[in-house]
Amino acid sequence: MTGRSANIGTVPSASTREVPDSAAHSGAASEQEPLLVVKDLVQEYATRGPGGVKTGTVHALSGVSFELYPGEALGIVGETGSGKSTLARAVINVEEPVSGTVEFRGRRMSGMSRKDLRAVRAEMQMVYQDPFGSLNPRWRVSDVISEPMLGHTNMSKQQRRERVEKLLEIVGLDPSIYCNRRPIELSGGQAQRVAIARAVALEPALIICDEAISSLDVLIQAQVLNLFEELRQDIGLAYLFIAHDLATVKQISDSVAVMHLGQLAEIGPAETIYDAPRHPYTRALLDSIPILNVETGEAKRPVPLKGDPPSPLDPPSGCRFRTRCPLAQDICAEVEPIPSDVDDGSRRPHKVACHFPLEPGQMLPNRPARPAAAAASV
Repeated sequence: MTGRSANIGTVPSASTREVPDSAAHSGAASEQEPLLVVKDLVQEYATRGPGGVKTGTVHALSGVSFELYPGEALGIVGETGSGKSTLARAVINVEEPVSGTVEFRGRRMSGMSRKDLRAVRAEMQMVYQDPFGSLNPRWRVSDVISEPMLGHTNMSKQQRRERVEKLLEIVGLDPSIYCNRRPIELSGGQAQRVAIARAVALEPALIICDEAISSLDVLIQAQVLNLFEELRQDIGLAYLFIAHDLATVKQISDSVAVMHLGQLAEIGPAETIYDAPRHPYTRALLDSIPILNVETGEAKRPVPLKGDPPSPLDPPSGCRFRTRCPLAQDICAEVEPIPSDVDDGSRRPHKVACHFPLEPGQMLPNRPARPAAAAASV
């Protein structure tokens, strides 16, 4: 990665690039305005038995709201089944939500014409967990990367070829070697770099990374994370970064959203979330990380939560975490908590959906405190 600049030039716009009819999209939003606004997003799926008879409803997302500003990175964490990937698909409008809105650059995506939606998606790209699943195995790498340019620009063949070579250099691959290779001839890290090159080919404003590095080994993960950060600094990318690895999310994110059973339990600045979580579920997630006290050499085993996660087919009343929360009281079963601001002096908003939020540094009952030296490294 050393000695390489992420300056990828300029994608033709206005005169050569397809844009929506409305001028609202082509005009750059003010830096004070959010790039992405998600309001009360709800996504549900019907389950069906023999004969197609409806047997229940999966409550995948229930009232999720957040904002993302240009150039910022929002990490999204939570257990499997918490709704992280569903949220990503709803944001990019691959699946129309049941209710709620997604606004990109001030424009509501639901109800857009096909032409406008296609143009907006040029500025919202996804990088998936399995790069081989998103790369056509029959195509050469040069064709894979140039495909978005064919669909969204009027670049000539020569311009596309030069841009593909530039993009490969950006992601650390030699164009003379990799342009004519096919995905099956690449390692996992190389394939993910090709996927990233394709994602930034049109200079999007937002990239959604859905477990984009979880299938890579630790060394390649670090290299890809460095690449993400370089691209963010040089071309102002914003990220929605979905991952299970809490340490990875902290490394790349300005803010972190903690999801539990289709809802946001807590959202706030990354450092604050990790150093002083206010929701019992966030605290439990951090306690699940095995850590080592570097001063004493003492290992701390992860502390699992007692009980099984509730089913999204039949979520608990009130607070959905109450069945496993050691702080739960009667009101938690009767009243659903709403995200409320926490006054912790941070520049970014910090909201917690809990009737009994933790105080800074407070641990859950009957759990040992984290070693300070180890906690700082998470």
